[in-house]
Amino acid sequence: MPRIAYVNGRYVPHAQAMVHVEDRGYQFADGVYEVCEVRHGLIVDLSRHLDRLNRSLTELRITWPMSRAALILVLRETLRRNRVKNGLFYLQVTRGVARRDHVFPAADTPASIVVTAKSTDRTVIARKNAQGIKAITLKDNRWDRVDIKSVGLLPNALARQQAKEAGAQEAIFVDENGIVKEGAATNVWMVDAQGTLVTRPAEHGILRGITRTTLMDVAARLDIRIAERFFSVEEMMAAREVFITAATSICFPVISVDGKPIANGHPGSVSQKIREAFFDIAEKTAI
Repeated sequence: MPRIAYVNGRYVPHAQAMVHVEDRGYQFADGVYEVCEVRHGLIVDLSRHLDRLNRSLTELRITWPMSRAALILVLRETLRRNRVKNGLFYLQVTRGVARRDHVFPAADTPASIVVTAKSTDRTVIARKNAQGIKAITLKDNRWDRVDIKSVGLLPNALARQQAKEAGAQEAIFVDENGIVKEGAATNVWMVDAQGTLVTRPAEHGILRGITRTTLMDVAARLDIRIAERFFSVEEMMAAREVFITAATSICFPVISVDGKPIANGHPGSVSQKIREAFFDIAEKTAI
């Protein structure tokens, strides 16, 4: 069955899905996005994703393309038309189409919206969970407002490519003081020497991941101690366990960083416990 995309009010074949050449997302990266997991026919953490979408739009002063209720209907219909039971949807909103000019277009310019959906192979995710992944560290060269889920992802794409060329699956951004920030497409966690689950505070310098937020609920339910604090690359390398989180993968254990093993070089028990409990605790919305 051919894939279907939603583009500015129309459901169209994926191969024919197009936006205008002067869409500001294409010309200025003037837009935001969300990616949300679908598992067993249920959308995971939809409310939190839409809350973050609202924050991103508000920060960039982009108007909603439709009401929240209408958007949920579009998301459900796009998933239904693509017969997605296990997979994801991608939602992008830009400031719209206007004559190319750096300043904002007229206030009545409608925002542009694109929604796509696809099924994913859960055996690939299961294999990465069982085997763990490798990461590298890179100096952070992104703009300061990484708390906004903007479509301006060129530094992230270059970082992921550098990781691939090094035989790794993720790049971890580090600031000028050697403090861990986040992955190119993930949040970073570690279990320290005292057994505390540690992640960087999300007030500044990283994206407040939805999976990151829900994981805190999961950890609390499992009586796992959590600390939001800064930690260095050196502390991460000495950790009992390191893992990364994202909407479409929940958490992947990191078994090596920059070619050096983390702990015994195998996935740890904390990430496994969290992964096993996550879906039971996360919000689930029927398609």
